[in-house]
Amino acid sequence: MGKKDKKGKKEEPSVGDEVTWKSHGGEAAGKVEKKITERTEEAGRTVAASPEDPQFLVRSEKSGGTAVHQPSALQPKE
Repeated sequence: MGKKDKKGKKEEPSVGDEVTWKSHGGEAAGKVEKKITERTEEAGRTVAASPEDPQFLVRSEKSGGTAVHQPSALQPKE
């Protein structure tokens, strides 16, 4: 993850990847649990995802809660 594909877009994370993202209290870390590719209810909200515009369900290692993020919001955990 973090590399760019042939079109210059960042590669997407994979299920099981450890990632970080910006949160209200700074930075959160956790693991990717699911790639979402269709409109669905997840983590308490409607997710408008598609195969061309996927989103990812992540679980916080600190709180155990889940959130959904676009791939651009997720960074590989160092």
